[in-house]
Amino acid sequence: MLDTIMVGAVGEQSLSAVSLANQFITVFTMLCMGIGMGASVLVSRYYGMKEQESLKKTVVIMLRLVMAFALTFCIITLFVPDSIMRIYTTEEPLITRGIHYLRWSWFTYFISGLSITCAIVLRCVDQVRIPLYASISAFLLNLGANYIFIFGKFGAPRMEEAGAALGTLIARFVEMGIILGFMLLKDQNLHIRFRDFFVKTRDLWKEYVRISIPVLISDGIFAIGSNSVTMIIGRLGSKMVAANAITLVTQQLSSVMTSGMSQAGAIVTGVTLGNGSRDKAQEQGYAFLGLGLLFGTIAAAVILLISHPMIAAYNISEETADIAAQLMRAISIIVIFQSSNSIMTKGVLRGGGDTRMLMAADNIFQWVLALPLGMLAGFVLHLPAFWIYICLKSDQIAKAIWCVFRLKSGKWIKKIRTVKEVASCG
Repeated sequence: MLDTIMVGAVGEQSLSAVSLANQFITVFTMLCMGIGMGASVLVSRYYGMKEQESLKKTVVIMLRLVMAFALTFCIITLFVPDSIMRIYTTEEPLITRGIHYLRWSWFTYFISGLSITCAIVLRCVDQVRIPLYASISAFLLNLGANYIFIFGKFGAPRMEEAGAALGTLIARFVEMGIILGFMLLKDQNLHIRFRDFFVKTRDLWKEYVRISIPVLISDGIFAIGSNSVTMIIGRLGSKMVAANAITLVTQQLSSVMTSGMSQAGAIVTGVTLGNGSRDKAQEQGYAFLGLGLLFGTIAAAVILLISHPMIAAYNISEETADIAAQLMRAISIIVIFQSSNSIMTKGVLRGGGDTRMLMAADNIFQWVLALPLGMLAGFVLHLPAFWIYICLKSDQIAKAIWCVFRLKSGKWIKKIRTVKEVASCG
């Protein structure tokens, strides 16, 4: 988000290019969230059960997966950055500037992947402060590095888009050092050490695939769907792209905070069920649903309050500003439903082990409802930006309604087996 905000001061094209390039990196980030949150379903449950062997093997499988994905994204970014940008836009100036950003981002995949996933599992075992301190440090460092390299301050070259990528790389490296260093050298709850990376995990792989892989698949396909939204917007013109880039900061602020609550919901639910308290987990589910509605309503009010000064802070045309204002109004409506369903689908229901049903629901609502409606609104009916965005995010409304019925049914609570139970079943 800092990259988008600070590059926005350079100009509208730089703003659009970095926003589009970041969409590809966001796919990787969402996959890492899927890997981490998938593992957290097992880790939190095993932590509640005090099943150390199963917990440790789950983390090892998670780290191996994230490194494999990081290598894949690194290779793609290094060798075909132009193809990545052409997914999102056909405008050559945006493609050129986006390539500059991507060429400095390739190594970020490894360090951000480790930071994201390790922070998630540390939170599952009551180690919440270290990820917080690491995030604060990375944020402040990113702010300073962006200022120096984007604008060429203190004798540094003026790098613009590339400077934003370099600032992010530096910040992520420090964040990874803090989180991974603590986990491998000091933490006693996970008790993961370097030698554990080489343990055999075959006996837990089947359970990991059953519970955690659907989360990865769900978040992966959802990430592709979100990128499809960006692809649709990218073909509605540079004004729409720039306006969406401005509102993207607001979208990310609300979604990141909702994601934090969702992780808390998944962890609390997993630990509660690990302790054998099914009725308590159901009660907590209703409490988290209420929190989601409350937070969504507050977020909507804040978005409406800050939308005008936020748009005015950018160096953009009057037409782009008008489109951005329409998108802000649409976001203020959608955020209420998004907050409510995210804390359920990414939190409570996922913590209960209901990962297969969530995988189906997430993607049916997006691919069957939201994307077709968005394409119809943008390319066929040529509706105003407000209605295009509402259509593109209509899955959030549908999922919010579905989650209430799923929570009430109680069918979301699934049994999870340990290594010993898997072995006893043959």
